[in-house]
Amino acid sequence: MLVVAAVCPCPPLLVPEVATGAAPELDAARAACTDALGVLAAARPDRLYVVGPAGEDAHGVFPAGSTGTFAGFGVDLSVRLGDDGGRPVGDDGGRPAADRPLPVSLAVGAWLLGRAGWADAPIEGLAVDGTAAPDVCAGIGRGLADSAERIALLVMGDGSACRTVKAPGYLDERAAGFDAEAARALGAADAAALLALEPELAYELKAAGRAPWQVLAGAAQGADLDGRLLFEDAPYGVGYFVAAWS
Repeated sequence: MLVVAAVCPCPPLLVPEVATGAAPELDAARAACTDALGVLAAARPDRLYVVGPAGEDAHGVFPAGSTGTFAGFGVDLSVRLGDDGGRPVGDDGGRPAADRPLPVSLAVGAWLLGRAGWADAPIEGLAVDGTAAPDVCAGIGRGLADSAERIALLVMGDGSACRTVKAPGYLDERAAGFDAEAARALGAADAAALLALEPELAYELKAAGRAPWQVLAGAAQGADLDGRLLFEDAPYGVGYFVAAWS
C-alpha cells in the first residue's frame, strides 16, 4: 500500500555541478526537494520506488545499484541508485538491467537521494514511457502499491516547457493553465485530477511529468493521503513542482 510520496522536478540543472554559475537560481527548489524526502523518510516505508519519464529505448526497471551519469551535460559526475541487490518491481514490462545507465530523470532522483543520505528502505527505479496512456500508468501504479505493505514513491517529472518565449518549447498560452491544474492536483493529492490530465496536451506542452504523476495517481487510489505543495515556479519557462503526500 502507498503510504507516502514525494514529487520533485527532474531537470539536470538541479545538480549544482551541471548548473554551475546558475546553481543558486534553483536553491529553493533543492530545499523543497530535501523537505519532501524528509517526509518519505519519516514514514519508514518498506520499499521506495523512484519513478520518472524516459524515452522508448530507456523505460523499464532499474534495480538498486544502477548508475547514471551527467557526462552528457559536460560534467564528470556519476550517481548510483541506492545499494546493490535490488529485485525486480514486477510485470510492468521492463527487465532488470543494472548494466543500463539510468535515464536522466532517475539519475536526478538518485542524486537527490544521495544528497539526502537515504538509507531508510531498499530502492528500485522505474522509468515509464512518457507517451503511456493514463490507464496504463495507473495500472503500473496500482502494481507498485500492491508490492509491499508500506510503499513510498519518489516521483520525478516537470510541468510544461512552454511558459515563456525563451522556454524549450517556446510560449504556448495553454501552458499556464495546464501547470496550474497540475500544481493544484499535486498539492491536494487529487488522484482523479491527475488522471484527467490529457496526454496529447501534455505532449504538445512537453510536460514530462504527466505519465509519472499518473503512476502516482494509480498507486494512491484508496490510500486516502493528504497533499502539500512545497514549491511551484517556472524558471527558464518550465513548470517545476515539489509536493509531499502522506
